[in-house]
Amino acid sequence: MDIMLFHSVHGVRPAVEAAAERLRAAGHRVWVPDLFDGWTTDSVEEGMAKKDGIGSDELLKRAVLAAAPHSERGLVYAGFSFGASVAQTLALGDEKARGLLLLHGTSDLAPNASVDELPVQLHVAEPDPFETDDWLSAWYLQMRKAGADVEVYRYRGAGHVYTDPELPDWDAEAAERTWAIALDFLDGLDAED
Repeated sequence: MDIMLFHSVHGVRPAVEAAAERLRAAGHRVWVPDLFDGWTTDSVEEGMAKKDGIGSDELLKRAVLAAAPHSERGLVYAGFSFGASVAQTLALGDEKARGLLLLHGTSDLAPNASVDELPVQLHVAEPDPFETDDWLSAWYLQMRKAGADVEVYRYRGAGHVYTDPELPDWDAEAAERTWAIALDFLDGLDAED
């Protein structure tokens, strides 16, 4: 599987590189675009300020330019938190997308969004201050209406970005469960070839 993996507002931290290596070790080709040009932070507030400073349009442009050379192959788009929202936007706009793996985040859908049974898997904390229950219910219904085949996994008591061992949200058990389920999901997409 060819995977385009987008970082969170924390930037391309060691946990993002470790995730890419885990996916490569499972036999996937993985690209990790750096939408922040090498900048990283431990602080959500600093990360949000960086994201807002660059601007949504510019960040989306950078993401599209990173994915474009590989999109003909049929990519799986994946991302962490803010990166998940970028991945979702690109996957819903790419008719060749093979799948969408969302870790810790979702995004608004365009009212006319439409996909042909795109496999989607979401892993999110429960509760999550950025992904409330009401939001997730509405998001799920919108994704199903758009034609996506959606699976949602919730992790009670985990923090928002619980897969990063260097952040306060870290939850080792939830992270390992997430990766086991996500790798099965990707293997299933491979089997569809």
